[in-house]
Amino acid sequence: MADLNVGEKPLRNISESFKALAATVNAETTAVEVAPFSRACSFISPLFGCLGIAFKFAEMDYVAKVNDLVESSKSIASLQVLVDKDIESDCVRKAGSHSRNLLRVKRGIDMVRVLFEQILITEGNSLRDPASKAYAQVFAPHHGWAIRKAVGAGMYALPSKAQLLRKLNEDEASARIFMQDYVAASAPVIQYVEKLFFSRDLGIDW
Repeated sequence: MADLNVGEKPLRNISESFKALAATVNAETTAVEVAPFSRACSFISPLFGCLGIAFKFAEMDYVAKVNDLVESSKSIASLQVLVDKDIESDCVRKAGSHSRNLLRVKRGIDMVRVLFEQILITEGNSLRDPASKAYAQVFAPHHGWAIRKAVGAGMYALPSKAQLLRKLNEDEASARIFMQDYVAASAPVIQYVEKLFFSRDLGIDW
């Protein structure tokens, strides 16, 4: 992927949008609306692109699912209503359903959370260890052998941490703050989405 335009700050956008979502979740007074949720998730898309071929499959899948949620926000107000509409239509688990796409997007959010956690605690300039751990924890259990093998091979083509930060127009200090903010803010948002499924006896491993 080419470098972002001068002045673009994906990490800041990710951090600020998820802090706003977390504030809504933590207030427990209003439902999480599809529009701000899908907009926040769309800010993550450039990050997958910056990680190179190892996460190309994730980028393509994630972007498509986020776009579906963006489109659905024009007619569906909240994530709760989105899932309930699919339950009423008996299509929750069908390929292409909004609920199924929401679950896939949630995994993308979670993968980035673990990736940032690992980057923050890992010494050195290599992203291979943080990215491998994030993939193994979040995506690998849902992928077949062929995809896992392809991702493993792609890990050798990851940018260095310094190269990633350059692509994201950040220095080490600013990136660290935005990553910490995202890790903290994304956790309650992820839990909120999972609770939508668990409270309706749907589970999250499909």
